[in-house]
Amino acid sequence: MPISANVTLVRQNLRLVKRLYPALPRASRLSLRELTRTHGISIALGDISLIDGNWYVTHVGLLRLALRRRCLGIRTVMMERQSDPLSNRWVFKATVFRGTNSKGYVGFGDADPSNVSPLVRGAEMRVAETRAVNRALRKAYGIGLCSVEELGSFSAPVLPSYPKQPAPVSGNGNGSSHGQPRLRDQLCLLIRQFNLDPTLVKAYAADFCGTEALKEASRDLVESFIAHISKAANEDRSALICKLNSYAQSVEVKP
Repeated sequence: MPISANVTLVRQNLRLVKRLYPALPRASRLSLRELTRTHGISIALGDISLIDGNWYVTHVGLLRLALRRRCLGIRTVMMERQSDPLSNRWVFKATVFRGTNSKGYVGFGDADPSNVSPLVRGAEMRVAETRAVNRALRKAYGIGLCSVEELGSFSAPVLPSYPKQPAPVSGNGNGSSHGQPRLRDQLCLLIRQFNLDPTLVKAYAADFCGTEALKEASRDLVESFIAHISKAANEDRSALICKLNSYAQSVEVKP
């Protein structure tokens, strides 16, 4: 990446992080600056996420880095002896080839119902492969950060099912019924489970519902948004992160 473009990206990241996380410690800002200079990390494009005060690289960020560095290829293989389809446990080996003379950088990833989110149950094979690729890419390009998809805390305990019961609620969709959690709580749970940025989720929700703010949306619209974002996170979290980050600029320019 040209020096001028790198300097511009550093400034963009620092300006955006100041808006999104005004209380972020100086050490975390310095870490972001160095990551941007070294690897061309972009917050707006979803290359990196802040979780519990720590930076984590994302799958999409690692793939973008490999593309910029002209990675020759990535090979994945399922480890049959270590995998157990009956219990939905999968183990993958990924090898990243940086160039024609590269012997390959190897990474392993595993997934089973105990270490993935309930919302991605049934997709353990894909999760395991993604984790393996992430580890191999981090080794190949010297990324010391753990990736979001590798986190054990990315998963959450199985939640009890709630009966679908209609009940009178307020117009903003944040009311509750007996035995059913409030919509606001359901949305917060999704944010925690998938480590999403709450500010960007709210901006996306308002746009989805066609209102200035989420609190102005009707219950039906909020329910539709929750179902939509749950499905998006389940099928392709990286794509969802990219979508959310498209709202970063609008969040940044708000007074």
